[in-house]
Amino acid sequence: MKMQKMMGVLAVLIIAAGAAFAQDHILAEAARTEETTAAGTSTTPAADKEFRSRFPRYKIEAGDSFDVSFELNPEFNQTVSVQPDGFISLRGVGDIQVAGETVPEVTETIKTAYSKILNAPMVSVVLKDFQKPFFIADGQVGHPGKYDLRGEVTLTEAIAMAGGFLDTSKHSKVLLYRKASQGWYAAEVFDIKKMEKQGNLKEDPTLHAGDMLFVPKNAFSKYRAFIPGSSFGAFVPLELP
Repeated sequence: MKMQKMMGVLAVLIIAAGAAFAQDHILAEAARTEETTAAGTSTTPAADKEFRSRFPRYKIEAGDSFDVSFELNPEFNQTVSVQPDGFISLRGVGDIQVAGETVPEVTETIKTAYSKILNAPMVSVVLKDFQKPFFIADGQVGHPGKYDLRGEVTLTEAIAMAGGFLDTSKHSKVLLYRKASQGWYAAEVFDIKKMEKQGNLKEDPTLHAGDMLFVPKNAFSKYRAFIPGSSFGAFVPLELP
C-alpha cells in the first residue's frame, strides 16, 4: 500500500512536470521571437518593434472618423469615416487605404491623392472620433481585463492597475504582446523581478494602445494543483518503509 501511494505521488509529479515543460516551451518560443526580432530577421514593421518608444503615435483604425480641410480649396472640405476594410472615400479622388497610418501619414496620403487634380494642395487632418486607447492584462494578475490607457503607462504600472502580481505569478517572465497590422505577435519578455530588485526601471517599456501583457504561472503553482492539501501546512510526510 505504501508503495502504491509513492507511485501515485510520483505519477502526479510527472504530469505536473509535463505541464511545467509546456509553459516553459511557450516562454522559450517567445524569447526566440524576441531574439529574431533583435537580429533584424523579423517581418514585423520597424515602427512596431520600438517597444521603448515613450511617445507612440496613434494609428488610424476602422470605425475612426476625421475632418479633412483644404486651406485653398474649401470645396473639398469633408468628414470621412474609415470603412471596415480600412479605406476612406474622398470627394473627387475615390477610395484610398489609410488604416494603420498615423495622422501625419494620412495627411501625406491625402495630399498625394489630391495632387492629381489640384496644384500643391494644402491639407489638414483632425481626428473627430477614434478608438479610445486601451491595454489588456491577462494571466496571474489580481484583476485580468481591459483597461483604459490614459497618458503614459509603463508595464509595471499596468500590472499595478490590474491588481498586481498574485502569489502564483512568475515575475521574471512577463510577456508583452503588441498588435501589428498582420495580427498579434510575441514581442518581448521582461524580467520585472530583476527590475524591482535592482530598483532600476530604465528597461520598463511604455505601453502602446492595444498592447496585451501576460503574466505566467511560477514554478511552484504548476505543481501545487496536483499536490494534496491547499497549503504548506497541509502536506503530509511520506511514510517510508
